[in-house]
This record gives sequence, C-alpha cells and structure tokens, in this order.
Amino acid sequence: MSRQKQPGFSPARLLETLPPLHQATRLWVAYSGGCDSLVLLHALASLRPQLALELRAVHVDHGLHPQSAQWADHCRAVCNSLDLPCVSLNVDAAPQTGESSEAAARRARYAALEALMAAGDVICTAHHQDDQAETLLLQLLRGAGPKGMAAMPAAAELGPAQLLRPLLSFGRDELRSYATTQGLAWIEDPSNTDVGPGRNYLRHQVVPVLRQRWPAVDRVLCRSARHCGEAAELLDELAALDLAAAREPGVGGGVLVISRLLELSTARQKNLLRHWLHGLGFSLPSEAKLQHILSDVLLAAPDAAPCVAWPGVAVRRFRGGLYAVREVTAFAADACVPVELDQLAARSIQLPDGSRVEMGTGQGAMKLSLAKLRQAPLSIRFRQGGESIQPAGRSHHRSLKKLFQEADVPPWWRPRQPLLYAADELVAVVNLCISEGWAAEEGESGVGVVWQP
Repeated sequence: MSRQKQPGFSPARLLETLPPLHQATRLWVAYSGGCDSLVLLHALASLRPQLALELRAVHVDHGLHPQSAQWADHCRAVCNSLDLPCVSLNVDAAPQTGESSEAAARRARYAALEALMAAGDVICTAHHQDDQAETLLLQLLRGAGPKGMAAMPAAAELGPAQLLRPLLSFGRDELRSYATTQGLAWIEDPSNTDVGPGRNYLRHQVVPVLRQRWPAVDRVLCRSARHCGEAAELLDELAALDLAAAREPGVGGGVLVISRLLELSTARQKNLLRHWLHGLGFSLPSEAKLQHILSDVLLAAPDAAPCVAWPGVAVRRFRGGLYAVREVTAFAADACVPVELDQLAARSIQLPDGSRVEMGTGQGAMKLSLAKLRQAPLSIRFRQGGESIQPAGRSHHRSLKKLFQEADVPPWWRPRQPLLYAADELVAVVNLCISEGWAAEEGESGVGVVWQP
C-alpha cells in the first residue's frame, strides 16, 4: 500500500508555515549539504523578496567522514550559486563517557550554532515529518513521558536566537520530489544507510513496515507528538504553580519546603521535582532515582540527612527543606582566589569548585565600600576553622560556626562558603554578612557580592 498523496512542497507552502519574523534581523539556514536542508535553503532563497531579511547559511563540519572537507566545499559552492553567504564551522564531535556518536555530534553542532547566533537571529533546520515520527518512536522506546514524546518543537530558543523547524509538516518524499524537479544536487551521507543507530534502524526496517499497514503513519505520529507537546505544556504550567507554592527563596535557586511537597499527589510531586531540577540546569534523574527522592528523602525522619545523587547533582534534606546541590568531587579548602577590582565590571568570578561569585558596583544597603576595598589586595578564601567576624550593626564578633547555625546554612555548603578577605582581614561572608566598618554608607558607591553555588 503506497503512502497517501500529499499536496507537495513549494516555497509558497513553506511561507505559510513560517511564523511572523518582524523582530528578526538575520535568517540562517543550517545547511548540511543533504537533500532536506538544500530544499529548505533553495526555497528560502526564492522567498527573499517576501521575507525582506538577510539570509545566510551555516555548515557544520563534524570531521566524522573522510570527505567532510569536500562536503564543506560543496556547500559553499551551492551557496555561491544562490548568492548567499555561507559560514563553515568545524567542531570536535568526540563522544564523552557514555555518549553515542550521534548524540556527541548533535551536542557539538548545537553548541557551535548557539555560539554563532546573535540577538535578532533566527535559524531554521530541515527536520521534517518523517524525522519527527522517528523521534517520537525513539522516545517511546526509551520510556519517555509527554515531554520526550512531544519530540522536536516547531519553535524553540537557541541562545539569543530563535530556532525554527518549518518543514515538520512536510514528508521526506515531498522534499525529494521538489529537489528532483528543481534539478538540485545534494550529498548522500553514507552513514544514513547504516542500520546500527536506532534512528536509522527505525527509518529503514520499522517505519516502512508500518507504512504498508498504515500509510499515513508519519502524519499520525506527528499529530500524537503535538498532543504530547500540549500535555507537556500543561504539566509545566501546573509545575510552575506548585513550585511557587512550595519554594522558599534562597541560595542556589531556593529550597522546597517538604511539608508543602507532601500535600501534593505523588504524580504532582514527580512533576514538580522534574520541573524544579530542569529549571536549575541539572540533568534529570532516572525513574528509580526519582522514586528514591520520594521515599528516602521526603519521608525521612526530620533529623536524618539522606542524599540521592546522580552524575553532577545531589538532592539533600536539611531542616524541613529539600535542596538540589551540584556535586563537587574535589575541593581544595586552602584555595585562594585573587580578586582584581577590574573584575567587578565582569561581575563573575569562578571558584575552584565550579561555583561563581557575582560582584557588581552600585549603591544601596548590604554592599561593601568600594573606597575601602581599593586599600588592600582582595581574595576569596574558604573556611579553615576558627574564623570569626563582627557583622555590621552588631556589637560582638561571631564565629563562622555560630553564623552558619543561625542562618541555617546546610552543612554541605559550609566548607565551600566563599569568604572575602582584604589582605588578611575577613570583610564578608558572602551571602550572609559584611564586617563592621566595611559596609557602604548611605549614598556611597558600593560593591554587591552574591554566591551562586
């Protein structure tokens, strides 16, 4: 049974799928040299009068094929024939531990594209209906939830730019027919025929069988992906409401109040935790790890200190609060980080454990006197034991131990808490207090200091 007849791809139909681009200044096409991206490039080139935008192509050379340099030359030649500028980027697509070659190439490609983008840019990729159907099947076979099975969104952010996938409503055969009719010449990547990778196996071995029984399978799967996307949006909206009710502001993105979490159903707890962790920039836990958080952390005794960890992150409990903490494998407590005053304009200083101290000039309360800071060399150090400070406005010195206890600083953060020194004088415990005599006076220019663990 053949695939159902489609109206066919054309630049006019492509124009109908594009969202308004009134705020855009440049339109990029991610051009691999293959048929799909060539069709997108060719069609958009023909639409330049209607779009009234600067159109550019960008080619990413992953260095994975012996002929990749020739492919880059081919892409530049095609762009020259269309009177389009073409930027060629070389990336290191070496896989990280546990990463597939396909995932490594994708990670390197999108990182390079993001670095190229500027505010006002829009970049289009040539993912089409068949790609979307394959992505949904892959996610389904991985046990993904609605967010994963939503597959690829038609629009997303890529750094300062907007990423569009305007071909998601067009099938591979439609694009191939257009390319043939227009006499376009494209590159066939031999790796696309290798059925080892999961996507290629689905493309060559599974989807054709499904099409024999259900000719519209690609379009139907894409409709399911859209439904999953809408469901995922609703879950995100619910999670945002639950997060606002459960979170108390604080260091590191705040803390979740466990008693408020326990008022929610198990499904909403899981949904909230995923949303919270994703918003903090952490990788998401496996289903098993997530269940451990619910059973071993949320339900632990009040005086217990349970921890559930996975690469790069740990979820901990402390005094009724739930914390997500970036895991630090090695930390030199005797480290000393010099702070130059010209760094204040940069507003960001990276510490040995990977966390950052943000510093900026301005006026207001709880800021250090800029004039006094200029009188001595500055450095950020860490707790050695026995330190004390007289907080501004208080009459006596307090040990750091007492300060941490009073402020309910979790024990795992205490060794990493940045201490700002002027010469050998402790002038601020970042995020907690400024030493007496070092705070900016009212109306005086001061320096604010914030730790982002």
